[in-house]
Amino acid sequence: MISGQSVLTPGNRGGPRQPQVAVIRDRQACIPLTRILEEGDIVLLLTPVVTPLEQNGSDPFEPFGRALAIRHPWIRHVPYTARNGITTTHVGFIKRAKAVIFVISGPPNSGQLSQAEIADVSRTVGDERPHIIIACGNVHDWALAEVNFPTIVQLSGYSPVDLRAAAALLFGESMGAGTSGVKVQELIMAPKHWPPEEWDARDVTPVYELWNHCLPNQFHLERFPLQNLLQRDGYAMHFIVRLPETREIIGFCATYTTFVDKAGERLIGSLAMIIVKSPYRGRGVGRSLHDHAMKQLKRIRGVDRLKLGSTYPRLLSGVPTGFSSEDWFQRRGWPMDRLGPGRGQYICDWLLKIEDWPNGGLSTAPLGLLFRPATFDDFQSVVGFIENETARKDYTGWYDQYMNLAQDGRLNDIILGLDRSRIVAAALVYTPHDGSPLALDLPWARTIGPDVGGVTCICIADDTGAMISSKDTVMIRLLDTCITVLRERGMQRVYLDAIRGGDEGFQSMGFQKWARYSELWRPNDPYPIR
Repeated sequence: MISGQSVLTPGNRGGPRQPQVAVIRDRQACIPLTRILEEGDIVLLLTPVVTPLEQNGSDPFEPFGRALAIRHPWIRHVPYTARNGITTTHVGFIKRAKAVIFVISGPPNSGQLSQAEIADVSRTVGDERPHIIIACGNVHDWALAEVNFPTIVQLSGYSPVDLRAAAALLFGESMGAGTSGVKVQELIMAPKHWPPEEWDARDVTPVYELWNHCLPNQFHLERFPLQNLLQRDGYAMHFIVRLPETREIIGFCATYTTFVDKAGERLIGSLAMIIVKSPYRGRGVGRSLHDHAMKQLKRIRGVDRLKLGSTYPRLLSGVPTGFSSEDWFQRRGWPMDRLGPGRGQYICDWLLKIEDWPNGGLSTAPLGLLFRPATFDDFQSVVGFIENETARKDYTGWYDQYMNLAQDGRLNDIILGLDRSRIVAAALVYTPHDGSPLALDLPWARTIGPDVGGVTCICIADDTGAMISSKDTVMIRLLDTCITVLRERGMQRVYLDAIRGGDEGFQSMGFQKWARYSELWRPNDPYPIR
């Protein structure tokens, strides 16, 4: 939810030299790279051919390539020379890359093309691809700061320790061995308190722009779907931080309170999202929003659980994994040891091409079981089954989703598994544009594409030995029926949200992982012991 941008400063002059790394600017909002990279995206590393620093004669930038490849295996390291500049070979690599990291090692020699000029040619060839300039020296001495490069990172040199620190910064991680465990996010300008304001929900444009500026492409939203998710009267409460001088919104925090179950007495307080504009990260904006939002949620009568991410409406199911924000929230007191419920266990969103599902579906059902859409006659049975199972399994917010469909007369969107007349399994299906309230609450299926239908709130009874032993078979048959229904409604792909476990099983059935989150929640103690 929050990613760091950083400045690394020297340590004690009496000890080992600490690297100096600084983000001079990042108008592309591409640091950390995890914000813009997905699996398989190529990153091109262009480095100058220079005199080796060590006697072994090896390329001094090899440690940089290796440090980057540890974090993202799809690094392509290609040298360039001042004599030849950007060649057709370089152009081919640039055109295939998602992002380019261009290293400048020094000012030009007399009569040679400058490395900055070569970098400008590379950026022109790359069109809109993010270009990150790594300057191994003072950018002001080389007048690089005056050149219109949108993202510049400055190092003190190109020793292995400098280059490894730069790789850590680019991916928003700790610097590694020899740095006393200092986190790059903590070394930027000293944090301060920024007074949050309640967002009035009218000025959507700056929040919409901030959302798409801060989040990876995968989680980008169009304006109307985002507005619909945020403007929920009665249980949405959002906060912003503005620059005092210009009133520009530089930070946003979304929170919700939703009922846990049918009783309507217990609430879950969701801290759904914190985003901060990149130049202001690491300066206390996110912390100010977090602390203010938590204080407000704790005060609401009936809130007995606090959660990162949201249930319904769904922004994100938890904290996206692989981002420095996991460490950030851990430092705010959220448990991340993955040893129990709500302590960082992984949950996943999955995507399936229906053509990859077995032709004709899976025809054999467990003995005595029938799978079909619900009818009006099933209403009372569905109510009883969902009330019992969601309370027993702590499926917060699910009861309302089933009841909303049933009360809207959309019972055929509820898919049932029955053992004779007893319901033993249920799931909800929806398509992007059929008016289902689920499609509004769960935006990612329609964001992926208009041919994507969703399956959610999968609930399978396991209160008997027979059901426990056949649970996997019941899951497959239930999914098969859901997929058949969605295929008949014209869908070509299926999206499953917030699934706990079962990775190997879903992959064996043809599902691909779309996103993974750490699930984090904790009981609300409105009066903590200090």
